[in-house]
Amino acid sequence: MALTPSTGLAALLLGAGALHFVNPKPFDSIVPRQLPGGARPYTYASGAAELAIGAAIAVPRTRRLGGTAAAALFVAVFPANVQMAVDWVRRDSTPLPLKAVAVARLPLQLPLILAALAVRRRAR
Repeated sequence: MALTPSTGLAALLLGAGALHFVNPKPFDSIVPRQLPGGARPYTYASGAAELAIGAAIAVPRTRRLGGTAAAALFVAVFPANVQMAVDWVRRDSTPLPLKAVAVARLPLQLPLILAALAVRRRAR
């Protein structure tokens, strides 16, 4: 099977979603502290959302809905990416290259949103 935008985005979401359950600790650490309650429920909820959305994109019949949901998810998790960048930049023990990666990946959220919207548009 060829790698298409749909299969690529589905694979990205399914892989990231699985990681939330296999190794939740790094995800817990980027949950914005302003949210009520502990971080783990948010980690599991976002992992479950990524799994569900990845599966929706993988199935042609639900791909349009999956693309829409993926775009919304990428917008929703942006605050966690900002939290990670802020934490890593402020932490003296974080190596400079990792600090640069944390900041540089913030604008990469936009291509993910655009890819999700493209998947939505191309769905039949």
